[in-house]
Amino acid sequence: MPFEYVVVAIAAALAGIGTGLVGLSAATAMVPLLIVLCPTFGGQHGAYMATAIALASDILGSAVTTVVYAKNKKIDLKHGWLLATCIIGLCTVGSIAAYFTHQAVLGGFSLVLCVAIGIRFLVKPDSKERPPRLGKVRLSLKEIAVSLFFGITIGFGTGFFGTGGGMMMLIVLTAMLGYDRMTAVGTSTFIMTFTALIASVSHILIEPTIILQCWDFLLIAVVVATVFSIVSAKFANKVKGKVVGIITGVVLLVLGLSMIVLNNVDKINVAYLLQFLKVLGIYVGYIVAFAVVLIVVRFTTKVPDYVFRKLLHFVAFTSIVPLVLATQTWWIAVAVEVFFLVLVVAVLLLCERFAFYQKLFVEKGKHEVVFSFVGLFLLISVLLAVFWGVFGADRIYVAIGAIMAWGPGDAVAAIVGKRFGKHKLQGKFIEGTKSVEGTVGMAITSFVCLLAVLLLMSSLPWYVCVMLALSTAPVSALTELFTKGGWDTVTVPLASALVLCISLVL
Repeated sequence: MPFEYVVVAIAAALAGIGTGLVGLSAATAMVPLLIVLCPTFGGQHGAYMATAIALASDILGSAVTTVVYAKNKKIDLKHGWLLATCIIGLCTVGSIAAYFTHQAVLGGFSLVLCVAIGIRFLVKPDSKERPPRLGKVRLSLKEIAVSLFFGITIGFGTGFFGTGGGMMMLIVLTAMLGYDRMTAVGTSTFIMTFTALIASVSHILIEPTIILQCWDFLLIAVVVATVFSIVSAKFANKVKGKVVGIITGVVLLVLGLSMIVLNNVDKINVAYLLQFLKVLGIYVGYIVAFAVVLIVVRFTTKVPDYVFRKLLHFVAFTSIVPLVLATQTWWIAVAVEVFFLVLVVAVLLLCERFAFYQKLFVEKGKHEVVFSFVGLFLLISVLLAVFWGVFGADRIYVAIGAIMAWGPGDAVAAIVGKRFGKHKLQGKFIEGTKSVEGTVGMAITSFVCLLAVLLLMSSLPWYVCVMLALSTAPVSALTELFTKGGWDTVTVPLASALVLCISLVL
C-alpha cells in the first residue's frame, strides 16, 4: 500500500504539471500510471476507478490553473461558449457509456494517447500565435460548425476516456478558433473545471466503491495535483511557450512508452521478442531500401518536386503491406509501427538542422514531413488495431483498403492535375487550385486499387467487392479535394474506412 501511495502522488504531480503548463487533462498522466503500477486499479473496473480519481483531481487542479491564467487575462469565452456548452453537456453521457465498456479499451487508449500527445509537443512545442480578434464576438458559420462537432466529440470523449479533453480543446481553440496558446490553455482549463466535476460525480455515482475503497488515493491525488497545478501555471506564464512544450513532450513520451512496456511485460517472452525483432527488421529493411533508391534518384536526376513527394508517399503507404505479411499478431505489427515512428521522428527532427534536408524534401511548411509521417503512421496503427485487433484478421482488408484508396489515387491526382488538368477547381473550401481531371483520376485509381485489395484479401463475392469499391472511391476523391493543410493523409483513409464499414453493414 505505501508503494501505491507514492505512485499516486507521482502521478498526481505529473498531472498537475501537465494541467498548469498546457492545460492537459489530469487523466492523461494519471490513468496510465495507476492502472499499470497500482494493483488496486487492476480489477474489473480498475481503469474506470482510476479515471474517476484523475477526474476528481482535475477539478481543483483546473480551477486553480484557471485563476492563475485569469489574473494574466488569458481566458476568453466570448467565442468559446458554444464549444464549452457542448463539451459540458456530453461528458456525462460519455462517463455512463464508459462503465459498460471493456476496461482494456480505456487503459489501452490512455497509453497510446499519452505517446501521441508527447510526440505532438516535441514536433511542435508551441502553437502559432495568432493576431487579436479585434473585438469580434459573433460566431461565424465555420466557428459554429467547428464548435458543435468538436464540442460533442470532445465532451463525450472526456466522460468516456477521462482523458484527452484538454489536449483536444487546446488544438481546436488554437488551430480552428484563432486563440493564442496561453488564452487557449486558460479557456480550456476553465471548461475542464466543469467537465471534470460532472464526469467525476457521474463516475462516483455509478461506482460508489471509488469513495468507499479509494478515499485515501483520492485525497492524495487531489491535494498533490492542485499544488503542482498552481506552481506549473505560474511557471508557464513566465517562460517561453516553446520551453513549456518541449518539457511536456518529453515527460509524456517517456511516460507513455514506459507504461506501454510495463503494461505488457507479462506478454513479453523470447518468442514474442524474436518475432518483434524479425518484423522490425523486415519493416526497416523495406523502408531503408526504398529510401536509398529515392535519395539516389533525388540527387542524380531532375525529377520534379511534386513527383518526388509522391514517391515518398508511395514508400510510406505501401509499408503497411510488409508489416501485415510479416506477422500474424496484430499488436506486434502495431508495436513495430509505433516504435519505428518514434525513431523516424527523432531522426527527422535532428536532420532538419542540415541544408541537405531541405534539398531532399523541399517542404511547403515547417515540420511538414514530420507531421505527415506522424499522421500516416499513427493512422495505420489505429486502423490495424481496430480492423485487425478488434474485429479480427478477416477484417484486415478494411485497414489496407482504406490506405490504398488514398495513396495511389493521391499520387495520380497530383500528376494528372499538373500535366493534364485543364478544368480548374477553386473555391473557399478548396486549398489552392485543383482540377477535374486530377479528381477523376484519383477516383478511378482508388477504385482499381481498392477493388484489387478486396478481391485478393477478402472472402466477399466479386460483385460485392465492386459495389464497395464503387461506393468508396468517389468519397475518397471528394475528401481529398476538400481537405486543406495536407491532412488528406489522415482524412481520406478515415473517410474510406468509414464508407467501407457502413457499406458492409448495409
